[in-house]
Amino acid sequence: MRGATLFRGAVVLPSEVLEDGAVLCVNGRIEAVGRRNEVRGDAEIVDAAGGFVAPGYVDIHTHGGDGADFMDGTAEAVRTACRAHARHGTTTIFPTTTTGSPAQLEAMLSTCAEVQRARDGARIAGVHLYGPFFAEDKVGCHSISGRRDPDPAEYRGYFDTGLVRIATCAAELPGAESYYREAAARGCLVTCGHSNASWAEMARAFEAGMRHVDHFWCAMSSIPSVSERLGTPMQGSMAEFVLMQEEMSTEVIADGQHLAPQLLEFAYRMIGPRRLCLVTDSSRALDMPPGEYRFGPKEDGEIFTSDGRVGFQADRLASSVTGMDRMVRNMAELTSASVADAVRMASLTPAERAGIAAEAGSLEPGKRADVLVMSRELEVERVFAGGVDP
Repeated sequence: MRGATLFRGAVVLPSEVLEDGAVLCVNGRIEAVGRRNEVRGDAEIVDAAGGFVAPGYVDIHTHGGDGADFMDGTAEAVRTACRAHARHGTTTIFPTTTTGSPAQLEAMLSTCAEVQRARDGARIAGVHLYGPFFAEDKVGCHSISGRRDPDPAEYRGYFDTGLVRIATCAAELPGAESYYREAAARGCLVTCGHSNASWAEMARAFEAGMRHVDHFWCAMSSIPSVSERLGTPMQGSMAEFVLMQEEMSTEVIADGQHLAPQLLEFAYRMIGPRRLCLVTDSSRALDMPPGEYRFGPKEDGEIFTSDGRVGFQADRLASSVTGMDRMVRNMAELTSASVADAVRMASLTPAERAGIAAEAGSLEPGKRADVLVMSRELEVERVFAGGVDP
């Protein structure tokens, strides 16, 4: 068969691992999945040699890597970051904005569109419009000077590009509900992040179309923080709303630095692999030596320090410096998550939430041949995007 590859190994499916499995890919698409003796074809054989054959990872929240930030506003920066994430098993990526000026966001969107057409490294499925619509007291490591309330005259221009597929806004901001309704009407995954929202504000956001919360426990409200803002009686926060509302999803940064193992276990068991996504939230310091870097645009982004394990601004965490492969390994090693669930949270669950599960996120016939060959320790050994080396 022309352009055919037969992968053999322990095939990671959405809910189980098929130990003696095979995946046949032809012309960039998955044609068959099953046991080794059931799937045959005149194809180049790629044997995992006792390891895993898994779907390529899908990262819905990431800022850069290998010295480049998507907000640098150049095609080379976008390509560099996409290539870096592909090395860690991410075959589908949603470049994520920080706070910044309208001109900086427009440049980021323009260069992502340019690289999306040419494709280099992880495939750009869309952009995550993350900053700038954050709460002033929850900007985290982002530049506060680039933060603002949502304005339809601004964000409709971003949506009109057709590139924004995930859209974030703090629920308590004036104009947030209009933003959520607009984003939902455009088919985006609508999220609340960098927010000190109360339960009541989350409920109104939910009615307007919000269905996801960014990096659980990080730069988000808690019962004490809402009480400090709104007084007594104490009210529920974003965390309680997500735990209570089954239609909501969220994400964790499982780099071993942002959240302790017991919090990763809590999130996995209470929220579950069908609502919990793994994200890198990685900065330009991914795959770079320890040192000082800028978060966001290279000309005026906030300074942070990487120690090689995580980013810091003084005593505050500043994004991760870790790829998706490490996130998956940590979930498998530090929690009770099975290999199938750990991989699912980095592939099919984010694909479903972002609306691209018909094309990516699992090893199923008809989908793109985004395939990882991994060791038994979940170390990525080979990456195929659309059946070829990205």
